[in-house]
Amino acid sequence: MVRQLNAHPDDAVSDLLSRLQVHSAVYCLAELGAPWGFRVVGRDVAKFHLMLQGQAWLALDRREPLPVATGELVILPYGTAHAVTDQPGSRVEGLDRILLDHPLSDGARLAYGGDGPVTRMLCGGFGLRQTAPQLAAVLPEVLTVDATGDRIAPWTKTAFEALDAEAARSVPGAKAVFAKIADVFLTQALRAFLVGLPGPAATPAAALADPQVGEAVRLMHTQPERDWTVGRLAHRVGMSRSLFADRFRELVGEPPMRHLTRIRLTQAAAHLATGVRTLHQIARLCGYDTDAALSKAFKREYAMTPGEYRAAASRRPLVDVG
Repeated sequence: MVRQLNAHPDDAVSDLLSRLQVHSAVYCLAELGAPWGFRVVGRDVAKFHLMLQGQAWLALDRREPLPVATGELVILPYGTAHAVTDQPGSRVEGLDRILLDHPLSDGARLAYGGDGPVTRMLCGGFGLRQTAPQLAAVLPEVLTVDATGDRIAPWTKTAFEALDAEAARSVPGAKAVFAKIADVFLTQALRAFLVGLPGPAATPAAALADPQVGEAVRLMHTQPERDWTVGRLAHRVGMSRSLFADRFRELVGEPPMRHLTRIRLTQAAAHLATGVRTLHQIARLCGYDTDAALSKAFKREYAMTPGEYRAAASRRPLVDVG
């Protein structure tokens, strides 16, 4: 069955959006002179980095480093451990240690690194207050969007400029202002991603509530690039292959590998809709070895190429906070 771009105000995604509330906390406004690098440990707190000036590389275990440019917002909904550097291969130090050794000025500003070109970014964490467990089940392990692009909201470029101006001066209360503006960017970015899904992507609540099947679904969403098989998933959740396959199909409504394919393709569609990543980067993020493999699977599922889907998404009405 071909799924279309999400366009109905009363569908499941719209219901998720109506429940979405983001509450962020800013850890620091980092001003980093090349060479520099920091590692953030994995914790059960969602994290974000908003690039205000310069560029960086984000690296998660098992994945190729991703470039991050000025104006891009990186979201890690599950608090996954990661490293951020000025260039791939730069030496990294734990962010907690850096903050201990380099006290923040004005309550939020961190100066660190060498004498090279300066990168400025806002780093923090956030909580999602919502009553729909399906929201967590559709978010990928890492999400990058253009925080100043029209696909987020027509006014975010002005908000970004205001944030950049606030970061460039030293005024009391900046940390609170940063957090308030970050709330807006995070909310709009998550909404844009969800609306970019080609239809309701939620896993049934009964499946998410099941310890083994719910864990398998979480692994599919957070690590879609892994070479999963039914046997490997069953082993990870401590079940026999046959029992796992039967229970998964009973609770989810489709076999594990079919559900994994749907997760991979819905995530690819949402990445395409945000307009930030290349097709090669999206393919690697979503578990496809080549652009051609992703394109073939995508067209088979949605009856359009990734490029056509991205173009259609660009013509969709803009998402705004309501």
